[in-house]
Amino acid sequence: MTKFIAAIDQGTTSTRCIVFDHSGNVVAMDQQEHTQIYPKPGWVEHDPLEIWFRTGEVLQNALRKSALTSEDIAAIGVTNQRETTVVWDRTTGMPYYNAIVWQDTRTDTICNRLAADGGQDRFRGKVGLPLATYFSGPKIKWLLDNVAGLRAAAESGRAIFGNMDTWLIWNLTGGTRGGVHVTDVTNASRTMLMNLHTLDWDDEMLAVLEIPRKMLPEIRPSSAIYDYASGVLPSVPVSGDLGDQQAALFGQTCFSPGEAKNTYGTGCFMLLNTGQQPIYSQNGLLTTLGYKIGNHPAIYCLEGSIAIAGALVQWLRDNLKIIEKSGDIEPLARTVTDSGGIYIVPAFSGLYAPYWRSDARGVIVGLTRFINRGHIARAALEATAYQTREVLDAMEQDSGVKLSALKVDGGMVVNDLLMQFQADILNVPVIRPRVAETTALGAAYAAGLAVGYWKTVDDLRVNWGIDREWKPGIEEAQRSVQYARWKKAVARTLDWVE
Repeated sequence: MTKFIAAIDQGTTSTRCIVFDHSGNVVAMDQQEHTQIYPKPGWVEHDPLEIWFRTGEVLQNALRKSALTSEDIAAIGVTNQRETTVVWDRTTGMPYYNAIVWQDTRTDTICNRLAADGGQDRFRGKVGLPLATYFSGPKIKWLLDNVAGLRAAAESGRAIFGNMDTWLIWNLTGGTRGGVHVTDVTNASRTMLMNLHTLDWDDEMLAVLEIPRKMLPEIRPSSAIYDYASGVLPSVPVSGDLGDQQAALFGQTCFSPGEAKNTYGTGCFMLLNTGQQPIYSQNGLLTTLGYKIGNHPAIYCLEGSIAIAGALVQWLRDNLKIIEKSGDIEPLARTVTDSGGIYIVPAFSGLYAPYWRSDARGVIVGLTRFINRGHIARAALEATAYQTREVLDAMEQDSGVKLSALKVDGGMVVNDLLMQFQADILNVPVIRPRVAETTALGAAYAAGLAVGYWKTVDDLRVNWGIDREWKPGIEEAQRSVQYARWKKAVARTLDWVE
């Protein structure tokens, strides 16, 4: 009987289930959005119960669309928005509070207080990360400090923590009826709580953030059988778990040191495989886990994280009503030949890599009476490309590796105008793969390897193929001028929040 792999891709704005065949082709897909909750400026939350409900819907719908049953599914992989933090009651399955999303900045006071003694990089040698609102550890501390009764529940072992992967796997495998409380090395490496060398929770970090160890999940490889699903897919192994950006790296088959990918989604994330040793950044990048397959050595990455990419297009759609749907951005941007001299720096929740400045806020600079909707649309697309250039520059300085091409994926790569401008401003070819759903594909690959559906990573390389390539098309003088003006615009965002 022909078997397939199901991947759950739990993202910032929606949850998807994609079913893949052995060649890595999409057999069926379903997607459901969930509510974005903004209680205060800088605060972003999700309802974990809504996300779990949507997960059940997309699983059922993908099976229905493909006319498959649980018996046709060889394994389930999970990939997820990273750092988004949920704490729930293991006996009732009820969250104590909404999930605090990775974009949320409420923990800036906690991070600043910790940075006052030793600086923003005081823990970088241990966890690979700067002190920033982005990561899960400070979010857990905020919940323990602010939700009545939660600390006592955590110390007793009743309240448990997970990023979205842990929450979904716990529910998938039975929830209150024996669900497994696990995460993988990639998600654990985004908490500020895992030691990069031991791949275990670090006692010093737990003490500094006052987090009880017993509320944390067991750290497992990214590809291993964790347990078996109940509900919609009874008895199917749940055997893959990767944070979304590492899943995209895996789906892009970046298995060799020096290979990199960039994902254009709500945010924008570039990862460079650095092999079996962590490389510590001198230029504002993160040292993180790339993946760990079964008993094989862990693979590390350098990562450049950009908070706002596709989210800027959503802002133009939802807040300013400049476009009706996200796909309208490219035709509108094509009504003009350039951005008219304006630059948009979307520091809505501060600047991430390579700056890590929570005091920054978004700006539009260079405005004149000449500017129209088309210029704003074009500048919004160009902002993503400029931010990517900043990350690539930092990555080349840290690694000493000069990239010859950039593999790209994510929702924005269907935008030909953006991809051409990206190649122009980077001065390297930009390559889109044949299967664009690389995040879900990476989770499927990890799950399939664990159950023998694919034997080795060499089987996965065979599936990868080029859909389209964009080559640079502007002169260096023009590139340099445009990039220098972008840097000038970034400087205008800093020191806005006192």
